[in-house]
Amino acid sequence: MRLILGALLSLGLSAQTPEFWPGTQYDPAIPTFKKVLGYDTGTRISSHANLMRYMEALAASAPTRMKIFEYAKSWEGRKLIYAAIGSEANIRRLNDVKSAMQKIADPRKTPDAEAAKLMANLPAVVWLGYGVHGNEISSPDAALQTAYHLLAARNDKIVQDILANVLVLIDPTQNPDGRDRFVHNFEIAEGLEPDASPQAAEHNEPWPGGRTNHYYFDMNRDWFALTQPETKGRIRSLLEWFPVIFVDLHEMGSDSTYYFAPEADPFNPHLAKDIMESLNWVGKNNAKWFDHFGFSYFTREVYDNFYPGYGASWPCYYGGVAMTYEQSSSRGLLMRKSDETVFSFRDTVRQHFVASVSTLETAARYRARLIEKFHGFRKQAIQEGSTEPVREYIFPRTGNITGVDKLAANLAEQGIEVKRAGAAFKVEGKEVPAGSYIVSLAQPSKRMIRVLLDKQVPMEAKFLKEQERRRERKLPDEIYDVTGWSLPLLYNVEMLSSATATQVPGEIVKPGQLPKGSVTGSGTTVAYLVPWGTSGAGRLLVAALKQGYRGWSSDKAFTQGTRKYPAGTLIFKVKENPDSLGASIRKLAEAEGIEVTATDTSWVEDGVNFGSRHVWPLRKPVVALAWDRPTGASAAGHARFVLERQFGMPVTVVRTQQLASADLARFHVIILPDSGFGEGYAALLGPNGARKLKDWVSAGGTLIAIRGAVSFLADPKVALLAVSQENRFKAGDPPKKKDDAETRVPGKLITSQAEYDKAIQADSELPDDVAGVLAKATIDPEHWMGAGVGASVYAMVDGRAIFTPIKLDKGVNAAVFAKPDEVVASGYMWEDNRKQIALKPLVIVQREGRGNIIAFTSDPNFRAFTDGLNVLFLNAVLRGPARSRVAP
Repeated sequence: MRLILGALLSLGLSAQTPEFWPGTQYDPAIPTFKKVLGYDTGTRISSHANLMRYMEALAASAPTRMKIFEYAKSWEGRKLIYAAIGSEANIRRLNDVKSAMQKIADPRKTPDAEAAKLMANLPAVVWLGYGVHGNEISSPDAALQTAYHLLAARNDKIVQDILANVLVLIDPTQNPDGRDRFVHNFEIAEGLEPDASPQAAEHNEPWPGGRTNHYYFDMNRDWFALTQPETKGRIRSLLEWFPVIFVDLHEMGSDSTYYFAPEADPFNPHLAKDIMESLNWVGKNNAKWFDHFGFSYFTREVYDNFYPGYGASWPCYYGGVAMTYEQSSSRGLLMRKSDETVFSFRDTVRQHFVASVSTLETAARYRARLIEKFHGFRKQAIQEGSTEPVREYIFPRTGNITGVDKLAANLAEQGIEVKRAGAAFKVEGKEVPAGSYIVSLAQPSKRMIRVLLDKQVPMEAKFLKEQERRRERKLPDEIYDVTGWSLPLLYNVEMLSSATATQVPGEIVKPGQLPKGSVTGSGTTVAYLVPWGTSGAGRLLVAALKQGYRGWSSDKAFTQGTRKYPAGTLIFKVKENPDSLGASIRKLAEAEGIEVTATDTSWVEDGVNFGSRHVWPLRKPVVALAWDRPTGASAAGHARFVLERQFGMPVTVVRTQQLASADLARFHVIILPDSGFGEGYAALLGPNGARKLKDWVSAGGTLIAIRGAVSFLADPKVALLAVSQENRFKAGDPPKKKDDAETRVPGKLITSQAEYDKAIQADSELPDDVAGVLAKATIDPEHWMGAGVGASVYAMVDGRAIFTPIKLDKGVNAAVFAKPDEVVASGYMWEDNRKQIALKPLVIVQREGRGNIIAFTSDPNFRAFTDGLNVLFLNAVLRGPARSRVAP
């Protein structure tokens, strides 16, 4: 370590190195970095353990001005905390502050006069969130420096004003698992002294990198999906405090400078109309201090908050002001930019620290206005919801009932008031059963409701026109993330709208509260029947198979008595299972919120009997998932998470390269996630690996390929899938190929701008890249892959891959994108892409020997929030092996 510190001194960190906040005198009773951790701020990259150690030391040294609260634990068992820092008076009344914010957050319950009295004495609550991406390393150390500065700075008017007028909530690391993964990779790559070369190993992480959490989720896309414990805990805490400012501090490319708000276009129409005023308050004050210290910065470029799943956007919809800050990253202790200037990790920590203090200064200055705006936002939301054409959204508890239940619970976890109907009722003449969910828009969360549930959230026409112009010029578009995310479409559940408030008794759904299921029917001597088509049925099946029970699945629908059971229905035969079957099924049905029928007869009034050739025995599959290069880490992590955490199915993760040499015979299913890291499947596996996969499938395996892996299987050199990836469609004759021997081409006159524009187009190219839209696909009702799925699904389409349909003699297109005028369900898609992707396959099934290849051209596990595709994916994993005929 002394050598490293010596190298830092030789490269600019000398006695003349600028102080973090020049001229500040610090209280020696508050411990420094050096005293607690053994190194100065910015000279080492602090591990999660050291971050916690220092925060705890600060809290112990100033217990009347700082309190620590644990809000979650990561998958790997690391705790997530936030620290409340303020004046002694504000720390003494923490519970009162929290209670007052809860009161003014609901103007329906708190009269204006009472709210005004509360607001007059409240500090502005500000949440500073650091390190949501684990390899964006500077902000967690800046968090510690910020906490130290607030506690130790003596006779500093800015700090005194902050502590008197602001309650500061510091979340030092939002992603501890990713943080420690980066620190570990960095430390094992360190040499004699820090290396500023961008090519140095210490700056370049191995797969999967430290950006994501344990399951490789981008934690800055999970805010409304609420799939990860870190996100759930954070949102629960935010809804206790309702911070009026939330800042998410990030890093970006090393050749950049520093970004802070105001953000880039497009502007989400559900944001508060006056939010730009607040963003300008913060931005101008940041600019003042950056100018003072000589830091370069930019605003209004690149980083928008259109997508509501960012930390810089989600808090806006409860009435806060949320922002992203982006610092150029050193990705180590020293980094050389392309202009040959060298900057240090300490430099990046300092800039995040200055931005943090500047933001708190702004909050102190505008304390009253920020709190008033928060109250006004929520009051205006109620008024809008009471007067706009749509007064309520209703979710009938039909079809995928566990999906409906999960959506209602998800909304409740985000502070949205959801009522469970206690009786049946009608909406616009449609009968809605008891247990359905009603979301009134006349509530403080009205804008969050609209941004999450509306099918379309429009982007400004001016912005879209500019993106089309850029596309024509082959310039990259400025759309930062997906443009479609409507939760009812993601969950594939029905949503009704009502112009009037329904008059039906009910109860408010509490976060985490889900209905229990049951077993009905008088008989238990023959079988338990579980209708297929819900995620709850999928979890029950996995649990039953793990417990050693035998189950069957019907490819055809059947009717018993007056009850019709859909294709895919599970049949657990009593006499072919242990005596404990009944008790286990009842327990599982209750836990999963589904209805199971006990029957004392196998006779059916219509359809197939339980002993039909269309009724298949199900096995507990042994699943292998390709892991490491070349898979996209998020794609691999999402698939693993969905199977392991959402359905309880163990997965064996196998380093991709091992697939070319390992004994694959014990696996029933192999999943190849989307590729996106390194050289691609073909280069990594080679011809022998491809041949081994083909032999394994032919012997009875089920091979599931997702997105980029479909391209690998469709490659003519691999020839495992009888489809082709398409180039961009162009009207007219295909271009004539030039003879390789020719060095010149015939002359041609270009007489107009239109002819010139045509002449400069590529002869052959892939379709334009799509940022992310929800596209509708129709299901083949006669194929086993579509059992229980319904007539249609919605898939997230991003990127540029479009595939030809498979021919009837080769396989089945089990799910096909809808017609051109129906395919885009939510979001913005280029017109050429919309026309070309229509009636192309989403899911392809090809028989190969005794086994099957199942190809998903879009990721069914995208961010683990496309719940409406769960049954389709489970059909591949659980029902696919039943169709295989393993050689004896």
